Amino acid sequence: MKDILDNIYFNNTVQDYAIALGIILGGIALLRLFRKTLLNRLKAWAAKTDTRFDDYVVLGVERFGLPILNFLIIYWGIHYLTLSAKVSSIVSKATTVVIVYFVIRIILSAIRKLLEAYVLKQENGETKLKQITGIMVVINVAVWVLGLVFLFDNFGYNVTAIITGLGIGGIAIALAAQNILGDLFNYFVIFFDRPFEVGDFIVVDDKRGTVEYIGIKTTRIKSISGEQIIISNSNLTSSRLHNFRRMEQRRAIFNIGVVYGTPLEKLKKIPDMITQIIINEPLTTPDRVHFATYGDFSLNFEVVFFVQSSDYKQYMDIVQDVNFKIYEIFEKERIEFAYPTQTIHLKKSE
Repeated sequence: MKDILDNIYFNNTVQDYAIALGIILGGIALLRLFRKTLLNRLKAWAAKTDTRFDDYVVLGVERFGLPILNFLIIYWGIHYLTLSAKVSSIVSKATTVVIVYFVIRIILSAIRKLLEAYVLKQENGETKLKQITGIMVVINVAVWVLGLVFLFDNFGYNVTAIITGLGIGGIAIALAAQNILGDLFNYFVIFFDRPFEVGDFIVVDDKRGTVEYIGIKTTRIKSISGEQIIISNSNLTSSRLHNFRRMEQRRAIFNIGVVYGTPLEKLKKIPDMITQIIINEPLTTPDRVHFATYGDFSLNFEVVFFVQSSDYKQYMDIVQDVNFKIYEIFEKERIEFAYPTQTIHLKKSE
């Protein structure tokens, strides 16, 4: 048996190979045992706590810690052996690749968690999480490119030439796709500056509707007539945009005309009557009611009040109720609304 263990193959004895294999298999078995016992208990404990930080830590150990430890065990097992220069170089390069891979994965996961935490702090954060996908696509590309450049530098390639080539190619791509890059940049502006969000009712030029989806290049809006409007992000950020969802109140203003010949005492009562109607209406604040102008066929009153709601339907329901009550009280007080009339006076010739 000892003769078999002492046999040498590729500068190592059979015993050396057996020890290296034992290190690898024993280490992996211990990690499996750790995962089934201690890690599962840590996951159950973290799920019961109020904070999410411990959940991220346990998840990080499971997703990155265990694979890294598995690789380190294999690395230690291999390095127990006496390796040739060529094999040692291959192992060293493979180790560099694995390290860069896991470092990039950890960086990207950390960035995603930070963005998720930033979004979740906002109003309706859960519904906005899907917006992170577009940003993460760009961040993934940038981080992986930097990781590959770092990897090539460690392998002895001329990174300066690569970066120069990427720079020239990047300029050419930027000139060819400047509109796309402009929309992409404005997507970041919309995400961080938040001029509008999914679910907001906005007006852009003569287009109005509810934001359904914010993409990397375009934003989709469902118009009030039902069709979908697709507008580029660059056009949205460069336009004068009205966001009605963020209104704390809406201003109602309209005119009421009564007929000429209405008695003066009734004219004087109209402002107080309308003001009292507005005061009695829920979610309304009166501003002013005035006998404003003499019209061609009516005496015109201007009515202004505020509705303490951003919901357009509720605003219109309140305006409608105010109009009904004005009509009711005018009918009760025998005050006539004016409508276009023309009086012709004929003079009899002698």
